[in-house]
Amino acid sequence: MPEKDPQTVRLRAAQVRRRFVWEIDWNLLRTFTVIVQEGSLTAAGEKLSLSQPTISNALRRLEEHIVCHLIDRSSSYFRITPAGEKLYEECMAMFAIVAGLPELMEKDRNQISGQVDMAFASHVECPFLDTFLADFHKTNPHITFSTTVSSSRASAEAVLNNEAALGVFLTQEKLDDLEYTLLYREHFGFFCGPTHPLFQQRISNFDELRRLDYVSFKTDELSGALAPVAALRKQEQLRGKIVGQFTNLEEVKRLIKAGFGFGPLPIHVVAPDVEARQLWQLPPYKNPPSVDVYLVIKRTARRTRAQSAFLEALLTAIEATPLEGRTYPQPVEA
Repeated sequence: MPEKDPQTVRLRAAQVRRRFVWEIDWNLLRTFTVIVQEGSLTAAGEKLSLSQPTISNALRRLEEHIVCHLIDRSSSYFRITPAGEKLYEECMAMFAIVAGLPELMEKDRNQISGQVDMAFASHVECPFLDTFLADFHKTNPHITFSTTVSSSRASAEAVLNNEAALGVFLTQEKLDDLEYTLLYREHFGFFCGPTHPLFQQRISNFDELRRLDYVSFKTDELSGALAPVAALRKQEQLRGKIVGQFTNLEEVKRLIKAGFGFGPLPIHVVAPDVEARQLWQLPPYKNPPSVDVYLVIKRTARRTRAQSAFLEALLTAIEATPLEGRTYPQPVEA
């Protein structure tokens, strides 16, 4: 059998690619993306207001069209194949490009518009960032923002999956695919609520805390993002029963206020609660543990003009501001 001419092979391959682009139903890619994000066909159907058979049929048609198996699933099992993971990554990149199309249509090319999606940890409170956002909005009024608030891990996943252009959260283990820039540093103190036996007592050391019930974050462990807090607990032998662990600051604060136990909170975040006599600070009063909060982006992400403008401006502002000006509470001058 004679060998095929290389030029003929390339031409046929090009024809196949062109046919693929023109014949594929782009809605199938959107449906596939939602299936991956929701983690099941049923949940995807609810999100898109479509029946489960319709979602299943869409996935089958997409797999037939690209001649590739994308998801392994059964009644109790759901896993994206390597090919499916690659397609999902490309879909998110395409959606980012589509999201930027309106700004490309702007008549005034010097006026940037578009949306910047951000993923924050639950207790992000950074006056430096607030000031930057206010100034940036004045000079870029046509750029809009969307923020999701969740755990640090979920925020990292959102950035990895191109669901957010940037994340602001704590981290202990840095991932190779993400780029980390120290945004601000915060100090944690131990606090109790009005019904706690130590409320309004100025105790001098940790002796009275060692066996008391404790409320904290799930990352309050030596291998977690709140490792400095966990290290202090270990050093001071604080071994009371842990009565609650959460990923959300408001829930930690709620149980502390309710008298379940004492626990760690960012000092500058809860300053109004202390002033209102809803929380009381306990030792250590000097040199409290500090935790770094990072601005996180994906190294290989394809960004819109709005996203690029925002990140470039924010990184420039961070570089121009010493860490002391991004540390909370601000140090008190002697």
